[in-house]
Amino acid sequence: MSATFVKNSNSLLPINAKTPIGHPFLVLAQVDSTNIYAIDKVQANLAAHGAAFFAHHQTKGKGQMGKQWKDDSGSNILLTVVINTQFLLISQQFAISIMTALACYDFFSQYAGEETKIKWPNDLYWRDRKAGGILIENHLKGSIWQYSVLGIGININQTVFDSQIHNPVSLKQITGKSFDPVELAKQLCQSLEKRFQELENGGMQAQLEAYNQLLYKKGERVSLKKDNILFQPIIKEVKANGRLVVDNGLEEDYDLGQLVWVIPS
Repeated sequence: MSATFVKNSNSLLPINAKTPIGHPFLVLAQVDSTNIYAIDKVQANLAAHGAAFFAHHQTKGKGQMGKQWKDDSGSNILLTVVINTQFLLISQQFAISIMTALACYDFFSQYAGEETKIKWPNDLYWRDRKAGGILIENHLKGSIWQYSVLGIGININQTVFDSQIHNPVSLKQITGKSFDPVELAKQLCQSLEKRFQELENGGMQAQLEAYNQLLYKKGERVSLKKDNILFQPIIKEVKANGRLVVDNGLEEDYDLGQLVWVIPS
């Protein structure tokens, strides 16, 4: 999920910023939210494209649709990176969601295998269980899309979850192994850098096609809710603007936030 914010500050990332994603890489013991922390640093001109902020624990982690992201301290990837988006049009905001989701897939599937999928709009799934989530916040100044912060949470070593979290899974539960979340977060930054370079070099259509190939439940009948009304369409694809196309007798498409997934327990 992404959110858009209009900022009136004079902070403007250089359009030719070439620092690789993950440089610098700052490790924080505890923070309210890595997204909030990163935005504050950018607005103070203390961070630019490529900066990555990793936290061992968040006290007010931000999830999709205003939900709080809860974590087991020291167990998971809690990461925010700053990227310069001035080469994109404001109308192309979902391209960043696609790029980020693909990078998370690239990283996670190395360990979890081909059962890793991307659930629209940008959750990381393994089988029918949620392994991670993405919260993107886009910052605009007038007609210029200045930058985005990519907030990524991926379950790594956690094995006991809050009962309110639906069908979570961690890399440790999948593989039976424990990992160093900091080192894995640095690997994730490498995946982000590779996908970012693809996008910057004109790979938007190719990334959309790759995203749709990895789409969770593509070609399958699923349960969705719209305005508390349950229906069961077949998942078809996602458009470049982020709208989900389903077959419900006729093809229909829906915007972000219009649908709620009903995932089997």
